[in-house]
Amino acid sequence: MRYFINLSYCGAPYNGWQSQTNAPSVQQTIERALSTLLREEIKITGAGRTDTGVNAIGYTAHFDASSEFDCAHVGYKLNAILPPSIVIHKLFPVSHDAHARFCAINREYTYFLHRVKDPFLCSYSYLYAYPELDFDLMNKAARLLLGTHDFRCFEKSGADNKTSICTVSKAYWESYIPAPCGWPERAENEPLYWKFHIGADRFLRNMVRAVVGTLLEVGRGKRSIESFEALILPADHNQKHPEEKNSRRSLAGESVPGEALFLTKVDY
Repeated sequence: MRYFINLSYCGAPYNGWQSQTNAPSVQQTIERALSTLLREEIKITGAGRTDTGVNAIGYTAHFDASSEFDCAHVGYKLNAILPPSIVIHKLFPVSHDAHARFCAINREYTYFLHRVKDPFLCSYSYLYAYPELDFDLMNKAARLLLGTHDFRCFEKSGADNKTSICTVSKAYWESYIPAPCGWPERAENEPLYWKFHIGADRFLRNMVRAVVGTLLEVGRGKRSIESFEALILPADHNQKHPEEKNSRRSLAGESVPGEALFLTKVDY
């Protein structure tokens, strides 16, 4: 019997989603708890990998069990034994061929950034206090990401993906007001709190953090729009230049910290 789990987690205590031999992971933690409750070895498959420190809201995973069970009861028990950093929202049965990763058609990430020191956000948002940052220019650059392209420049070096091609459906910055907020919402005419939204059919390892870091270079005036556009390759570039597979990451900007990144939606 196959089941889907809908869950959220804080990534701070974990070295990412995927199981590892020498470091704690979200996957291992949930597998251990499920195996204890169901009294059989349980292996779970997630909608995708998240890096060390990255968070997820509404993440989906699946697992197989040898028999049916009361989903509400198991979900309650599961939350009772899991650490506070992981919460199970819902368990429900699905067809035997439903797959948390391969059946997903779209994923969305949100990256949070604040422009003023804020002790209430420091664990889940990136303090970027550089005095001049042009978000209009960053949004102009972000629009260049839309469509189907080869994004190898934003992929962590040494990644083993078969392809670097992704189809990006949304990419934009917007200001927001944190709640509760004990600080001014604006500095003169500039909002202090921002978030970057990006959605795609798939993401490469470290891709979102590298995209955000490179967009910040555009906003600071360290990189031109033309330079940013040159990083986004045609979808057939890999076939024409296979020797460049792992040689272009250094052309993009530095990756931003992981604690401000959230996987916020997975569509099926």
